Amino acid sequence: MNKTWRPTPLIAASLALHAGAAGALLWQPGAWPWWLGSLVADHALLTAAGLWPRSRLLGPNWTRLPEAAAARSEVAVTIDDGPDPEATPRVLDLLDQAGARATFFCIGQQARRYPALCREIVARGHAVENHSQHHHHSFSLRGPRALAREVDAAQQTLAEITGVKPRFFRAPAGLRNPFLEPVLHRRDLTLASWTRRAFDTRQRDPARVLAILSRDLAGGDILLLHDAHAARTLSGQPVILDVLPGLLDAIRRQGLNTVTLAEALDGAANRIQS
Repeated sequence: MNKTWRPTPLIAASLALHAGAAGALLWQPGAWPWWLGSLVADHALLTAAGLWPRSRLLGPNWTRLPEAAAARSEVAVTIDDGPDPEATPRVLDLLDQAGARATFFCIGQQARRYPALCREIVARGHAVENHSQHHHHSFSLRGPRALAREVDAAQQTLAEITGVKPRFFRAPAGLRNPFLEPVLHRRDLTLASWTRRAFDTRQRDPARVLAILSRDLAGGDILLLHDAHAARTLSGQPVILDVLPGLLDAIRRQGLNTVTLAEALDGAANRIQS
């Protein structure tokens, strides 16, 4: 991988604007209101880009699987915020029953609490990827050093527990800022968001969640669910447990195959080489 990070056009324009504003203020101090307004607008645009989880304005971002994976009728079921001692074992059983694979974006400190669950995820043929060490709600407000600490701590935690180094990162709630992409680039981590989510941390109706996730299912889709922090159904169990069987059945009926994100990436590479 090329270790030289290259900013996106938006970030490059922002850097140029800041440099231009600094130079202009030295030569024309009286123009400061105009430059201040420009910088405020620039920061507002950067903030909006960071609040849009599927945006590529701040850097590469998987919102779908590679085209080769889509052509192979592959989809990815991704499950966030675990491992969870109540939901994760039952999710694994449901996946086994369907012969399906999933990608679990795990929180580092959760993995420390339940290391056996993380190892079980990998032992059953699924993938564990990086979802930060603490899942701070203020993640997207932090500077590059703080972001690097969160990413590195989770990377070390998950690699030590599972024996497999994560290759993908998902930001807490999908929110980020312009400092994240250089951190990920230097660590060979790929940012992954999703094609479709159903807000199953708030939506308690399994039928509604299933309808959203299964709508227009197609090869290349990345679907998002939660094993931890999931909303509860009226019967009191995590929504994912009622949704997953129907979702996996819908995927099968559409002639699609579930893969982990790493399998989709490796399969695309192998297809190019062959």
